[in-house]
Amino acid sequence: MLKKLANKNKHKVAILFGGMSTEHDVSIQSAYNVIYNIMKLKDYEPIPVVISRNGEWYLYHGAIKKDDMIKWFDNAEQITNIESFLRHIDKVFPVLHGLYGEDGTVQGMLDMMKVPYVGSGVLSSALAMDKVYAKMIFEQVGIRQAKYVYLKNDLEGKTIMLNKDFTCVNEQREWMQHIEQNIGYPCFVKPSNSGSSIGINKVLSKEELLPAILEALKYDDKILVEEEIKGREIECAVLENDKLQASILGEVPKNDSFYSYDAKYKEGCLEPIIPADLDLVLVKEIQEIALRAFKALDCRHFARVDFFVVDNLIYINEINTLPGFTAQSMYPKLWEASGIPYEELIGKLLS
Repeated sequence: MLKKLANKNKHKVAILFGGMSTEHDVSIQSAYNVIYNIMKLKDYEPIPVVISRNGEWYLYHGAIKKDDMIKWFDNAEQITNIESFLRHIDKVFPVLHGLYGEDGTVQGMLDMMKVPYVGSGVLSSALAMDKVYAKMIFEQVGIRQAKYVYLKNDLEGKTIMLNKDFTCVNEQREWMQHIEQNIGYPCFVKPSNSGSSIGINKVLSKEELLPAILEALKYDDKILVEEEIKGREIECAVLENDKLQASILGEVPKNDSFYSYDAKYKEGCLEPIIPADLDLVLVKEIQEIALRAFKALDCRHFARVDFFVVDNLIYINEINTLPGFTAQSMYPKLWEASGIPYEELIGKLLS
């Protein structure tokens, strides 16, 4: 099936999108922009590969148009032998957000098949995706962050709290009290392994805490309860090509209780402020911390690092190893404002 499409004079790049996570539709939006810009590059031929919500792979034959790609199942041929298909691919560009794409699973499969790919490897992808373990590493390298509590379901399905030395607090009454005394309200309850603000709730009182935990447990059996940092939301893009570099900074304007899924991806909902209006000394410090966080998790090629800034104190929020590439996404916008337009950015990632 691939021989019909491939241009022998170009490097074949399989763009993986869709996927089994809750961010399936966002991935399709990102893939449209990535494929469209690869088509402008003379040395590369994009091979669109959509992964269904059930994990089946399909070779997409339809038009590279935003609306048409949402209907990918009408214009796709199932790939029955993934290993054989990948033997004819020069490089893979995963544009898969969330679980089964951003968490190291696809990266591990590609490593086993010895297929080169864009982005971070297995370990760094898994660590960055897991909010709890990323926090542990940031703590070790001295990067300031919000206070947090780690909850998880044990083998019997009972929710327990794990202390930093991994001793357990089994009783719900005890760990609820611990959260109230050490984290307080408002706080945020988040699935440890989820992206794009899915499953995250802001909790204002004791009565809201347990329902928010139960909601988060629908998406993951590991939960992060985190103090609210009332500060400016600042984001920095990192690119590793011929050198490791940080972009100028962007700010997420305050018009929601937190940076919600709709705010990130629905057109017209939120327009980032680029560049962020910050003192140059503070800008440099944030950029340096972004690079340090990137190296601490052993990331590769690219990532977006998110921060809170409160009275010149910098708190890291998280690092995204496969940030969005939609028309609204901060990562390509930051690099465009830094002097690297979208097409050139994709070319750097592929090289």
